[in-house]
Amino acid sequence: MIDSDEPLVIAREAHVATLWLNRPAKRNAVTRAMWAGITEMCAVLAADATVRVLVVRGAGGHFCGGADIGDLDAGDASYGRVNADAEAALATFPKPTIAFVNGACVGGGAEIAIACDRRIADTSATFGITPARLGIVYPAFAVERAVRLIGPAATKHLLFTGDLIDGNAALAVGLIDELHEPDAALTRLEALTIVLSSERSLLTQMAAKAMIDEIARRGSVSRETETRWAGELHASTDPGEGVAAFFERRPPRFTWTGPRDS
Repeated sequence: MIDSDEPLVIAREAHVATLWLNRPAKRNAVTRAMWAGITEMCAVLAADATVRVLVVRGAGGHFCGGADIGDLDAGDASYGRVNADAEAALATFPKPTIAFVNGACVGGGAEIAIACDRRIADTSATFGITPARLGIVYPAFAVERAVRLIGPAATKHLLFTGDLIDGNAALAVGLIDELHEPDAALTRLEALTIVLSSERSLLTQMAAKAMIDEIARRGSVSRETETRWAGELHASTDPGEGVAAFFERRPPRFTWTGPRDS
């Protein structure tokens, strides 16, 4: 249970921050103000050196039923910019992000999940990209990200039909990375966040994320990006600690917390 009436809630445990979509009576439908809040919260958490992993979840029995229809104005350019800023804030969050999906993950909910690095779902989850049911056009940035994740054919099917698919179908097309029974999904989420936040090098994770995302966008890693991360590697004590821990057969104690210019 989330002990708050706010539509967005941040919870922290050790080095893991969880962003809760908190409108359970509305299946966590996202309002314009919530899109703006996601952008703001991501900026704060990205700058917080104590945060190593960001998890996005929905309160109650659903991840997110989509954008709040009563608040949606598909023809309003300013709404589109607020939406785009929120999606970009999640997609460019510099540290690992995980969407934990149960129940409905539809429309704007699918957009949020796709913007995360990893998607873990339980077997209650259903997925859809449904603007064809409303006669509106899905945002171009969201279409691009969906195509990069699941390919043109699967994206066309979801957008053309507005069909809802279950977790097995979502796993088959690559919309999610893991599917588990509800209790096992929570156990898996906890185990993965512990590994990412306390047992692995943030330097490796952030450098890898920056390079992989650049490859996805432009096909290669720029010399500027390569040079930047080579400098961080040279200045960090993490490589020496990792090697020492390996030979001493103990868990590494990595200390790098973020780029020197951040």
